[in-house]
Amino acid sequence: MENSRLALPSLDVATLPGYTGPRISACWTLRDSGGNSEDSLDRLLPPVNAPRRKSTTLGKTEPSLLRTGTRTIYTAGRPPWYDEHGAQSKEAFVIGLCGGSASGKTTVANKIIEALNVPWVVLLSMDSFYKVLSPEEQVLAANNDYNFDHPGAFDIELLVTTLRKLKQGKSVKIPVYDFTTHGRQKDWKTVYGASVIIFEGIMSFADKELLELLDMKIFVDTDSDIRLVRRLRRDITERGRDIEGVIKQYNKFVKPAFEQYIEPTMRLADIVVPRGGGNMVAIDLIVQHVHSQLEERELSVRAVLASAQQTQPLPQTLSVLESTPQVRGLHTIIRNKDTSRDEFIFYSKRLMRLLIEHALSFLPSQKCTVQTPQGHEYEGQRYHGKGMTGVSILRAGETMEPALRAVCKDVRIGKILIQTNLDSGEPELHYLRLPKDISEDHVILMDSTVSTGAAAMMAVRVLLDHDVQEDKILLVSLLMAELGVHSVAYAFPKVKIITTAVDKSVDDFLQVVPGIGDFGDRYFGTDGTSAWSDEEGQGRPGH
Repeated sequence: MENSRLALPSLDVATLPGYTGPRISACWTLRDSGGNSEDSLDRLLPPVNAPRRKSTTLGKTEPSLLRTGTRTIYTAGRPPWYDEHGAQSKEAFVIGLCGGSASGKTTVANKIIEALNVPWVVLLSMDSFYKVLSPEEQVLAANNDYNFDHPGAFDIELLVTTLRKLKQGKSVKIPVYDFTTHGRQKDWKTVYGASVIIFEGIMSFADKELLELLDMKIFVDTDSDIRLVRRLRRDITERGRDIEGVIKQYNKFVKPAFEQYIEPTMRLADIVVPRGGGNMVAIDLIVQHVHSQLEERELSVRAVLASAQQTQPLPQTLSVLESTPQVRGLHTIIRNKDTSRDEFIFYSKRLMRLLIEHALSFLPSQKCTVQTPQGHEYEGQRYHGKGMTGVSILRAGETMEPALRAVCKDVRIGKILIQTNLDSGEPELHYLRLPKDISEDHVILMDSTVSTGAAAMMAVRVLLDHDVQEDKILLVSLLMAELGVHSVAYAFPKVKIITTAVDKSVDDFLQVVPGIGDFGDRYFGTDGTSAWSDEEGQGRPGH
């Protein structure tokens, strides 16, 4: 969003001293007709003996998802965020939420997430980026003498780097700050993939580089008395503080910081929202604007791929397993529509084993010398790389994992679930589980068949977003269409493509022709119309 402010028709606009932007008004008052302000404030305070809860920066709302015993599956998938060239063509839409401490920023953020109803929304809190305190600062913090409401209390450099990478679609690690110990927890949270990023914090508008990353700027304006009561409630109940310490810190640091650093940034906001999460008029307008921005960024990758004229010869990055009588015989069996499921599984596994062995020959190796039992030297070869990871595109790609495990001892396995949206026809990312430090590994990306290449392209893009080097990715598939080969090779020219056969075309159902049918249905014994089990999700897998 540019510097122009969002127009808000049919609303009363209240003017602020020194501020000419729109103020979204709603009827709300601290006092009710039957009591004084002190009574109203007292009702907001926690009970005297209320239990205290450990508070970290990860107590946030997540997108709609389905949890099983071993997996977390997003019930609304993430549509393509890249073009047919494989390059990211749209950045995430970043909403910046600023306001005083306990003004209701997180509540507003959660209300926006709930109302947006779009997949892959990330809520990023500035609280996660407090600096690690020195022993001397720890003592000050314990005595409520450390100023957490100063721009210098935040690791702005790390925050800017993280938000920029997240906006660019990269995988990032977020520190987890523990307010009871004033330090970061050992394990950081990995966050990846967003259509919308909601960034909230008291100093969200205090840094020029941060402001440049924000597409929409919202200031949550809440009465100072209410903010104090909320802060008392939060810090006593969740952060283990006492009332005297909270009030001391508020008067010494929080209130002056608001007046000096936070309140002046209200003039930078596109929208000013009084009353926080209860102001549904404001939230509805914000959501409408975000939806319009997302619609402008929608892509249709599969349609572009399917309509592309692939007239070039097959790329040099393609390697097809030699069509020996054995390989052709295996294809004859698994392509035959009358082959029983048991035989289909048995002979598919044989072909997978041959394919994986062939794929391993493209991994880097170096010469080495070993001593034989007879005491002689043997000049051999061994794998020359940091590590190796297999990643299967669920569900059919998972069938290739046993073949990989059979020939690669201790190989790490990751999984990506990509399904086709039946309304848009586009692939969508629903589930992701990759090993730590995968960026240093050679990755064998496995799928049973590749037709248009849309799902394979999405999977490769996911790996690149996790800093896997393109030339360390091997796409391995039993059967591919020429269209899929060209699509992947055109978008990612350094990815090695390895298969047992390449067929000429795809049909109207985006299946390879002459093909093998729906590999997943034939392997798992499903008919293609029944719902998947909870473990596999619902919908049609991407091709």
